[in-house]
Amino acid sequence: MAGKRAGAALIAALLLAGCSAGSDEGRTTGGGGARTKPAASAPAEAGRDAGSATPPPPAGGAHAAYARWGLKPFPAPPAPPAVKPVKRVPGGPVPVISEIPTDEKIVFLTIDDGAEKDPEFVRMMDELGVPFTMFLTDSVISGNYKYFAPFVAQGHGLANHTLTHPDLRTLSPEAQRREICGQQEKLKNRYGTTPRLFRPPYGHWNEATRTAAGTCGIDAIVLWRESMQIKNMQYQRGDRKLRPGDIVLAHFRGPGELKGRSMTEMTATMLRRIQEQGFTVARLEDYV
Repeated sequence: MAGKRAGAALIAALLLAGCSAGSDEGRTTGGGGARTKPAASAPAEAGRDAGSATPPPPAGGAHAAYARWGLKPFPAPPAPPAVKPVKRVPGGPVPVISEIPTDEKIVFLTIDDGAEKDPEFVRMMDELGVPFTMFLTDSVISGNYKYFAPFVAQGHGLANHTLTHPDLRTLSPEAQRREICGQQEKLKNRYGTTPRLFRPPYGHWNEATRTAAGTCGIDAIVLWRESMQIKNMQYQRGDRKLRPGDIVLAHFRGPGELKGRSMTEMTATMLRRIQEQGFTVARLEDYV
């Protein structure tokens, strides 16, 4: 019973605190790359490498699928670059990124933690085919691992957000390694693919985090430039605008944290805010 109470307390703390605190470290990105023609998409399968599949187009026509959620279809994103613009140099430090270097009007969606498990959100993302990357915490998803399997099957990205969602800067280097490597193993065993991307809880990291992530097989530490709140985005920059290549943060949250709104309503609002600024959504794993 003590373990259950502790787990419930952790989930409550995550929902109250969120993951939107900024890092006190610098943020780096990689260089640019050339583009190629888009490849034909194929249906994704559960267990396929999370970096190799593109979500399939919505069945029955994009307009009908989007209309069911009160949205208009996004333009197709440009073909991903032939050479990924963010790439870890063999033997070098793990890159830390908040955006992708590009001139294209694209942004990247990321969704953290895994506390809310709304079945309608699974349907929504299957029908819309808008790519996103989920950064999952084991202590939050462990009560219902099966919920996240359809997203992997749809081709969305699977990424690491630690075992227990600690502030990693408060932990020893070895404890940080256990948090990151332990979640690598958990996700690989549950979903058949090993994550390449990692997000530190609260955006807090230090050089020990970077070193630990590298030893666990992480290719990039992913932060963000905007975070989706209930009705609007919170911007890190003073101009309060999206810029090409920005990474957008959201969370698996439900009515209790969204003042009565559902996960699907929050997501629809986020997608509208992106469209209002003339952007479309690309797949993060195609660029990192």
